[in-house]
Amino acid sequence: MTKDKLFALLQHMTPQHALSRLIGRVAECTNPLVKRAFIGPFVKKYQVDMSQAVNSDPFSYRNFNDFFTRAIKPELRPIASGEHTIACPADGAISQLGDIEYGTIYQAKGHRYSLTELLGGDAELSNLFLDGKFATVYLSPKDYHRVHMPIDGKLIKTIHVPGKLFSVNKVTAEQIPNVFARNERTVCIFETAVGPMAVILVGAMIVASIETVWTGQVTPFSKQVQTWDYEKLANITLKKGEEMGRFKLGSTAIVLFGKDAANWESHLRAETPTQMGMAFGQITP
Repeated sequence: MTKDKLFALLQHMTPQHALSRLIGRVAECTNPLVKRAFIGPFVKKYQVDMSQAVNSDPFSYRNFNDFFTRAIKPELRPIASGEHTIACPADGAISQLGDIEYGTIYQAKGHRYSLTELLGGDAELSNLFLDGKFATVYLSPKDYHRVHMPIDGKLIKTIHVPGKLFSVNKVTAEQIPNVFARNERTVCIFETAVGPMAVILVGAMIVASIETVWTGQVTPFSKQVQTWDYEKLANITLKKGEEMGRFKLGSTAIVLFGKDAANWESHLRAETPTQMGMAFGQITP
């Protein structure tokens, strides 16, 4: 058995939710000794560049989660200008991007997964993105962990989909089928100048929670699919580059556009490093 296959097997055997919730409680601990014990080795291991943070002192944060979701200096992440330019939603690296083909999305060599399953089983919603575009951005532990709007949009709907908590790194994506459509996730649907856009926040192993700016913590929440209709609940409009959500302990963001609505920048490929705000593509109104 290869090392990669063993890593995948161990994830199946791990009590994913119990472990993640336990780590989540520790990450919320404000005891100075506890937070220093986690933050110090983390900064060293992942070579976190604290000079980019608004607050550059890692030990001054209230707890590990506050450190992990630290704000970054705005001038270091300028938002790509241009009425039709799509801004990258997050720091990290591209996992995959391209066309949504026959209602499926490319995960890794030998693996595709269902668009409908990703969106919580809503076939009517998935029809809006058939033959459209997708981009998957992986946020590693060292990255800035807030997710921002690719273009202006009005929030229409959010869907919380419970699920597994597999890792979402490159090795796992290559070894475990349908990982993004199996993991716990929050689907955010926006109406934009070019029709619907989805920004999907995918949970992962050790991710304590997913938050959005309009509700706060979304997960952990329920064992059932939960849907909120914001056309009836509230009028929430976010501009390109504004924060829309964040991860406590990192994961993946997936962006979807409908048919003929957008094109990605031609130089972008799997494993291309990304920075939030960089030019990511063009909408085609």
